[in-house]
Amino acid sequence: MTLALPLCRPARLSPVLPVVAVVALLALPAAPGGEGGAGPADALSALVVGYCAVRLLRARRRPLARTAALVLAMPVPGLALAAMNAVSPGAGITGLGRYLQIFVLVPAAVVLLVRDRRDLRMLAWSFVALAVYQGAIGVHQYLTGTGATYQGQDIRAVGTFGPSDVMGMATVVSFGLVCAAGLALGRGTLRVRLTAAGCAAALLLPVAVSFSRGAWIATAVTLTAQLVLAGVRRALKAGAVLVAVCVLLIGGFGVGTAMLQERIDSITRVTDAPDQSVTDRYTMWAAATDMWRAHPLTGVGLKGFPEYRDGHASLALSSGSDTGGAGAAYRRQPLLSPHNMYLLALGEQGLIGLVCLAGGWLALLVCALRGLWRARTAGGRGLDCALVACGLLVWHLVDFVYADIGGPSTVLTAVCFGLAGWWALVGAGETTPHASTGTPSAPTAAMEEAALR
Repeated sequence: MTLALPLCRPARLSPVLPVVAVVALLALPAAPGGEGGAGPADALSALVVGYCAVRLLRARRRPLARTAALVLAMPVPGLALAAMNAVSPGAGITGLGRYLQIFVLVPAAVVLLVRDRRDLRMLAWSFVALAVYQGAIGVHQYLTGTGATYQGQDIRAVGTFGPSDVMGMATVVSFGLVCAAGLALGRGTLRVRLTAAGCAAALLLPVAVSFSRGAWIATAVTLTAQLVLAGVRRALKAGAVLVAVCVLLIGGFGVGTAMLQERIDSITRVTDAPDQSVTDRYTMWAAATDMWRAHPLTGVGLKGFPEYRDGHASLALSSGSDTGGAGAAYRRQPLLSPHNMYLLALGEQGLIGLVCLAGGWLALLVCALRGLWRARTAGGRGLDCALVACGLLVWHLVDFVYADIGGPSTVLTAVCFGLAGWWALVGAGETTPHASTGTPSAPTAAMEEAALR
């Protein structure tokens, strides 16, 4: 009887499961006619932050080490200054809350809730599962003509996000592809690596039929970086497989339609013969830069871009973009952001805000790359986690040139920064062996203790 009791105890549930639930909630369809704002996943992310705070109060421990707290809190001074400079108190409070959610609070909660590399892998696989689900819906929309409207045809894959958030599915699938590539290039078991590689290959198609040039560029740069960081020989082998898959998709299954080819060609001629969407983007970029010149240090304030846009934009800017299809009626969607996170921060938060915000991202990337180097020198322990973390950071740093925050999928950006932050600030230490014995330096419990020290 006494010997059976320990075997009957239920396994301890991982504290990262609420974060997995946040990811899972993005599988729910968007509300018809919604504006693409906060959704159920955002509400649950607030509960996750509260849950993390309760755990810390019960444990009575200092939540983060000094370096981790400094890096995660870097955006706060610039955000606070920009909130005080907002066009109205309501706009300042709303903008401050959104930025803190995405870049400070939720990432910090994820860092504190992830206990070890197994939790990080669980979170990465949840990204892959969501991407496969959304990608399958997107491919079905493309093949059956039930997607969002693109050049007069309802073929654009948007998943469950609808035409009001055409970047949602592309973003989610890109995250899953990056996570699957990192898991496949790691040192896991053969079954795990083959499964991850199969998922990565399958996710190439929904990324393609999303018709998102920004997602294509960010994903291509990130996959190349992951291949190089995994090692030259592995990069050559994986690159050959990737080329074979692309040839099969384009030649064998006829994915290379005229519209897709035209969209790809448009990337190389955005300055020679830009379409209206590119013209609008350049015009809004110029408007954001002009706002910064007028208010170089503090910007025009949070949520101030829509208010100041018309006063700084040229006549080349259109009134909005046309959206429709995927079960929604045609509507004209206003252009309320420059679709460039760096210029949005520069225009609304000024140089101070941009330095604080982007400085924190670069600090995370440097720490994550140092951890990846330690993982490679330690025999590849944790290499998959390092590649996932570095990949997600690189993807965001590239994609932010063509996009900014907004829409239901934005909460995944917060989870991504938290996942990468755990590896960069805490988890990379698991790969460091003892100098004398070469055995792992600390068990899981010790790493959890280090995260809370």
